[in-house]
Amino acid sequence: MQEILNQFDPITLDEMSGIRLMNRTDTKFVTTRPMLERLLAMARHDYFAQAIGGQRIAAYFTVYFDTPDCNMYTVHETGHTNRQKLRVRSYVDSHLNFLEVKTKNNRGRTKKKRVALDDFNPDDSARFDLQADCYGEFLQQYLRYDPQTLCRQLENRFDRITLVNKAKTERLTIDTNLRFCNVATGRRRAMDDIVIIELKRDGLQPSPILHMLRDLRIKPHGFSKYVIGSALTNPNLHCNRMKPKVNDIERLLNREL
Repeated sequence: MQEILNQFDPITLDEMSGIRLMNRTDTKFVTTRPMLERLLAMARHDYFAQAIGGQRIAAYFTVYFDTPDCNMYTVHETGHTNRQKLRVRSYVDSHLNFLEVKTKNNRGRTKKKRVALDDFNPDDSARFDLQADCYGEFLQQYLRYDPQTLCRQLENRFDRITLVNKAKTERLTIDTNLRFCNVATGRRRAMDDIVIIELKRDGLQPSPILHMLRDLRIKPHGFSKYVIGSALTNPNLHCNRMKPKVNDIERLLNREL
């Protein structure tokens, strides 16, 4: 994988500063590592690869918060398009941490608001105090839930490749080596062979990656790390609407597709 990525022209974080896409449309695709290698070989002349300290694969850690009865999960799983998620996202290699509120409206637009954290350790996330006064104003402004009703529900680790098209109008994030740990149940699940590709762009800007995905027969496939990870690690949750997606993932993991 690294050999293919080294064929991409690099782009730094500073050069990407104008491509934040905080109000965007997202299209997700699910595939396997062998298909990803074919896709990267096709895309190497049309995209930059983000490089941080010379590295083009970055480690991420996420902890998701929800109510004890997992209302945020339920809202998503039952098909409501107007929904929120609350998480701490840690860019492990860069030592940057953010408390983030993601809001998706009924027009398919995703808005993300975040605030930097100075007191978060991804190796000891249980010590993070969501109810601390310093986050109150931020959460009151952007979150519809009372923070006092929320608790840690799911932890997630993965490795990310970030590509930017040469026109700098979109970002493509590619997540591999997904690992879930459910705080509520103690169950763990690794999805090392699954690849989550997400195309992020303002509106419906032309995208060179779309025809490559079509040529490889990689089709759009919804995938929420929080929802899928929770469904796979918490048998107490309803997952009727998620069942076809979970089955698709299971078949990919079993190399039936």
